[in-house]
Amino acid sequence: MATSQIQNPLNTPFSQLSIKKHKPWFYKPRHLTITAAHPHLPGRKLRAAVIGGGPAGSSAAEALASGGIETFLFERSPSTAKPCGGAIPLCMIDEFSIPLHLIDRHVTKMKIISPSNNAVDFGSKSLRSHEFIPMLRREVLDSFLRARAQSAGAQLIPSLVTQLEIPSSPFSPYIIHHTTNSNRKTLAVDLIIGADGANSKVAKFIKAGNYTCAIAFQERIRLPDEKMEYYQNLAEMYVGDDVSPDFYAWVFPKCDHVAVGTGTVCAKQDIKLYQRGIKERVKNKINGGKVIKVEAHPIPEHPRPVRVRGRVALVGDAAGYVTKCSGEGIYFAAKSGRMCGEAIVRASDGGERMIGEDDLKREYLKEWDKKYASTFRFLDLLQRVFYGSNVTREALVEVCGNEYVQRMTFDSYLYKKLAKGDRWEDLKLVLGTIGSLMRCKIVGREMEAIKF
Repeated sequence: MATSQIQNPLNTPFSQLSIKKHKPWFYKPRHLTITAAHPHLPGRKLRAAVIGGGPAGSSAAEALASGGIETFLFERSPSTAKPCGGAIPLCMIDEFSIPLHLIDRHVTKMKIISPSNNAVDFGSKSLRSHEFIPMLRREVLDSFLRARAQSAGAQLIPSLVTQLEIPSSPFSPYIIHHTTNSNRKTLAVDLIIGADGANSKVAKFIKAGNYTCAIAFQERIRLPDEKMEYYQNLAEMYVGDDVSPDFYAWVFPKCDHVAVGTGTVCAKQDIKLYQRGIKERVKNKINGGKVIKVEAHPIPEHPRPVRVRGRVALVGDAAGYVTKCSGEGIYFAAKSGRMCGEAIVRASDGGERMIGEDDLKREYLKEWDKKYASTFRFLDLLQRVFYGSNVTREALVEVCGNEYVQRMTFDSYLYKKLAKGDRWEDLKLVLGTIGSLMRCKIVGREMEAIKF
């Protein structure tokens, strides 16, 4: 067997480990002496593989490599990117040092349109002079983050991961089987970060459990100049049974086109019907446009039952870090990847020691849940309250007309912290929301009477 000649794959250069042909095997190190629960590594650094080269994987790889860990970043198709609305919070620009030239649009206006086409201007009065919602293309952002991870020392491997061999002992390596241009290869590593999206193979291999996924469908449409001018710094969100039974539809501006799309979790088989619904709603604004790309992708609805098992951690969509209500995932993907990478660096003393499952849970999962679990629960509650019917969607749009609601929303979204409100304003908001729901219930009955 070709691999039997390798005495310890973790002490062997990567170029010698990558073989073109193999038979499945489980390797047991022959010359490893364990002297402590987390032993120093003999004459080498901790070796990590990150599977998936989107914002989560690239941020993890950058953190690992910068912290002194030997890092390999697997990306199946570096030239493509996940379909995505492309909005990021303002704080991400500074926190992740995103160059301004990557931003396509500085959105300062947002409209939320109800099922009855009641439109609320969300932002023109409540955004501060220096604030905006950055809009960008995922292919641009992903390429930049991967390149930065490489600059930090991560080795990019453009390859499809086909199988993981799980070690039978605490300090034996994981064996990654991958394919590049029909050539089958292997790589032995100490630990793995799964950043390979909602359909994560890594999650499957470690039996991380299933979760509910939504489906997002989007068309990129290049508009005539006069139509594109309307969306110069404007994004639109539409709600209603015609565009989604449990989410929203959007028109987001890009560099030279708009992204028009929708999503649903409860009626995925009808996604094209809802896409026709949003295009019908905006037909006067996009007439004369040319579809230049059609995209679809699953989006997780909640975190996986297991996010760490052994020396494998899940981040980004693979872990289920997409918020309800807003469907936001880019920032949380990058943040979870960075937090996980930094946690591994801390636990391993800069790559000098082996780490285990308890380290990942303590340094990564505990810190993540402490920081963001309440945000995810709150947005889950909002979606269940307001996205269930056209009646509650009308109430949602009415509530969004409140400038206090808008300011609290922007403080939370742009800076990724649950904003601290004013108690009196919060009380008025609760009472106003109840009033909106009561009024819109009457409006809803009137709409149904008109329809039938």
